[in-house]
Amino acid sequence: MKKTCLLLMLSILLIPCFVKAEEINNTNNETEVKEESSEDNTTKESNNDSSTDTSLIPNATSGILMDATTGDIIFEKNKDEQVAVASMTKMVAQIIILEQIESGKIKWTDIVTASANASGMGGSQIYLTTGEEMTVEEMMKGISMASANDATVAMAEFIAGTEVEFVEMMNKKVKELGLKNTHFKNCTGLDEDDHYSSAYDMAIIAKELLKHEKILEFSSVYEDYLREDTDNKFWLVNTNKLVRFYEGADGLKTGHTDAAKYCLAATAKRNDLRLIAIVLGEENSGIRNSETMSLLDYGFNNYKIEILKTTDDIVKEISLDKATSSKISLVPLNDIAILSKKSEDVKKYTYDIKITNSDLPLKKGSKVGKIIVKDSDNNSIKEEFLTVTENIDKLNFLELLGKTLTDIMVGNISFI
Repeated sequence: MKKTCLLLMLSILLIPCFVKAEEINNTNNETEVKEESSEDNTTKESNNDSSTDTSLIPNATSGILMDATTGDIIFEKNKDEQVAVASMTKMVAQIIILEQIESGKIKWTDIVTASANASGMGGSQIYLTTGEEMTVEEMMKGISMASANDATVAMAEFIAGTEVEFVEMMNKKVKELGLKNTHFKNCTGLDEDDHYSSAYDMAIIAKELLKHEKILEFSSVYEDYLREDTDNKFWLVNTNKLVRFYEGADGLKTGHTDAAKYCLAATAKRNDLRLIAIVLGEENSGIRNSETMSLLDYGFNNYKIEILKTTDDIVKEISLDKATSSKISLVPLNDIAILSKKSEDVKKYTYDIKITNSDLPLKKGSKVGKIIVKDSDNNSIKEEFLTVTENIDKLNFLELLGKTLTDIMVGNISFI
């Protein structure tokens, strides 16, 4: 009994001495670990090496071909020129809708009532009547497949109260993405002064939208119906014909106004390679589709991608004495991939892992370190943030005391 009391008193006094982070360098809170990759990989394609052969899209005002995983640019033409982008604007509206769903603020089954403002939009529409009700899911079908202006405004008002406030959310989102050549005046893409974007910005927006995989369940469907069990059954046909006729195409957004002419943000995936093709300012839909396919063909014919690490791959495990979990697993925040030309030789890579934040609590999705990919010459060629696989809390006093006593009993802590 005396021994137990003595141990209890000692543990309380010594708790601060036992708090440490294993595998964390206490002087700079950073550690490096190298590991050999057994996978064959090829060198990264830099933006400086991207093709500028305008014969791929001679009729477009501007365009770009981007790898969706790495963001590497394969082709560009006037990529930063500010132009009207018509209904491709709606991709930002879709991002916000999906974020609202994922955060639990709205649900797919929520009922949206069309206002007089929404029903009176005109242009591409699903012919909502004032007071008509549809679910969020049905509205998203209308936006994604029919490029419906009325459905977009109805969703804008449902989320933000007014279209004006929703457009403020859209402009805030593009700023968060670091885009410098985009500004919106409405949520539909109808022609309006000071409403513009660029091929590069549209590609980054498309890349961000694709992070929400649910979007492909809408954009990949060629035909569907709304009001199916009513007398006003409405046939939806996807304005993006590539999803039916081009191998691997499953999105993403068309656009057409007098100022923008014909535009398309297309995405297609073959094996692990997903490409984003943007064409702006085409004279008609036939040329738009043809030149978009030329971009995609160029990418698939000449490039390949290798996924080095996915967001499910545990790259390191650490221990923190104050943490509620004995082992903390670290994974990449995004997939790590190398884009290269098919003609290039394969290579091997090594990884440096740096832990930069071990302060509890740690939240899933928060940045706790980074993984650096290096080539055979030890040059850093790619970096990605690391995060934890689950939320990690800090032990309270009683939990910490119990852990300390257990460590004493099993011999993990010695007083000698």
